[in-house]
Amino acid sequence: MAAENQDTTRPQNTRAIMTFLREHAPFSNMDDPHLAHFAEHATLTFFSDGEEVLSPDDGVVKRFWVVKQGRIRGERYNEKDDRAETTFEISKGECFPLAALIGERPTRTLHRAAGDTFCLSIEQKPFITLFTESEPFRDFCLRGISSLLDQVNQSIQSTAMASIGSSASLDTPLERYALRNPIVCTPDLPVSKAVARMHENNVGSIIITDDNRHPTGIFTLRDLRMLIAEGTQSLDTPIQQVMTPDPCRLTATADAFEAAMLMAEHHFAHLCVVDDDNRLIGVVSERDLFSLQRVDLVHLARTIGTATHLSTLVSLRSEVSRLVDTMLAHGADSGQVVKIITTLNDVTVRRVLELNLKKNDPGIPFTWLTFGSEGRQEQTLLTDQDNGILFETPEGMTADQVREKLLPFARKVNDELAECGFTLCKGNIMASNPKLCLSDKEWDEWFIRFIDASTPQNLVYSSIFLDMRAVFGPYTPLHRLLETVLIRIQKNALFQKMLAGNALQRKPPLTMFRNFRYLNEDKKRVLDLKRQGLAPFVESIRVFALANGVEAANTLERMDELVKKGVFDSKDASAWKESYSLIQAIRMRAHQEMQAASEELTNYINPDDLNPLDRRILRESFRQAQRLQQKLELAYQL
Repeated sequence: MAAENQDTTRPQNTRAIMTFLREHAPFSNMDDPHLAHFAEHATLTFFSDGEEVLSPDDGVVKRFWVVKQGRIRGERYNEKDDRAETTFEISKGECFPLAALIGERPTRTLHRAAGDTFCLSIEQKPFITLFTESEPFRDFCLRGISSLLDQVNQSIQSTAMASIGSSASLDTPLERYALRNPIVCTPDLPVSKAVARMHENNVGSIIITDDNRHPTGIFTLRDLRMLIAEGTQSLDTPIQQVMTPDPCRLTATADAFEAAMLMAEHHFAHLCVVDDDNRLIGVVSERDLFSLQRVDLVHLARTIGTATHLSTLVSLRSEVSRLVDTMLAHGADSGQVVKIITTLNDVTVRRVLELNLKKNDPGIPFTWLTFGSEGRQEQTLLTDQDNGILFETPEGMTADQVREKLLPFARKVNDELAECGFTLCKGNIMASNPKLCLSDKEWDEWFIRFIDASTPQNLVYSSIFLDMRAVFGPYTPLHRLLETVLIRIQKNALFQKMLAGNALQRKPPLTMFRNFRYLNEDKKRVLDLKRQGLAPFVESIRVFALANGVEAANTLERMDELVKKGVFDSKDASAWKESYSLIQAIRMRAHQEMQAASEELTNYINPDDLNPLDRRILRESFRQAQRLQQKLELAYQL
């Protein structure tokens, strides 16, 4: 091993090494006796620029290394491209090679000094002692960057927990919640007998099943109230005539978060829990899921979805930020929270549309589209409007005649959404813009021009219009449109290459020496976590997704689909998903802090205000964004 050829010195100042270690995870969470054990057994080694530190040819790894100054570059040979490829970089305070050391095997990656570098190292015996005796050290060694993500989420969670109190985690499997031996009946049972059975068992729902115990319907106390109020059916009516057919269901391994999102999206209070053969094994109610002290997702979504006045919707927006705190306190991660925010935004948008349709229905069916971060289901508390309308032109009318009816309606909706906290888009990417209120044929023609022209403005638009989702109205017209758009993009190599070139304009904010590259001269110590941190992932992943026919708009879902298609290696995708989520988590915590201080929400942070762990996480996450962009550069020879 090259390191053995170097002059090494035993560090004299144990305290100095301990002080250095305390600035970096996992050592920052370790007890002093364990830090002293490391320091007393540590050796300091110098490596010149380009020198090998560890190689697969060195055999089984025997030492644990920590970079004290400089950088280490990981290289693997890429047979496809016949070249060495940098797979990661390790900087000050970071450790290597954990997987090989724990697995008692050679490293699979060549580790090389990138510039003059000093490393601390300990032999296998003191490493095993620390691994055995220090829980934070053992946890880090076993889970690596995942444990860093946990630390960030725990930091956010503890802030939220201060005023909320504790309860069950959103990751809890439904089998823990599900009411076993649920109350069931056959489809021909009269309503009166079904209600009597519910009353005897003190439950709010009864499941209608077939002979194989497959759930075919559900009847709840709410259904009973509607039945009596409307007076259209007798209590002797067979329950299959008044039940809600095909009740929503999840398997027992699904978690509370999935159940809560379904309930919030569709405004129901019960769902069936089934086994892998779709046989009923339990029922979960919203009351089972949440016993929160303030407000829960399902209740808030239903309150928004049934609001009768705009003023009610406006007042409920303040509850959304409180809910974010609540969900974070109950273990939701950043990906879950942005989906929660997006779901509540969707429910709000739908309700504003429904209230306006009651007052002034234009008489034309339409699909309300949403673009950008809302289209990707990745919104935070800081949001504006990016929306449009898709319609099918009725026979006997022209598209312009339809627009005459829809545009005043859309303008009213945009204004009322602004009152609810969705600021008007400065670029006029809104449904009240005639250019974004189009028929299915016009949208198709618009995308043909958009893809074929590939102008600089169209490339800017790609970050908005190629992340599209239906929030209200029929989905089929949008699905047909997206199918044709994806086919055109897959066939247009030039457009893909220009998209890739545009994506590479969003560089992660790291300098050549892995220091932070700040926003501009006016903001000398500021990073923009959205444009500099998240956008490099979002833009690059979008190119790969569109080029490979992935219809999903959500960045994390796109990565999962690209792994299934063999475009991404699963380990690479996991690292990119984790890094993206880490940046999002730090961004969300910053928003929490700004809101608590009654400050205007922005995406700006000063890294000097972060603790060493967060700074390290940001650097590692930005490096992963660079790796993703390198893959994009190679794919399109840029």
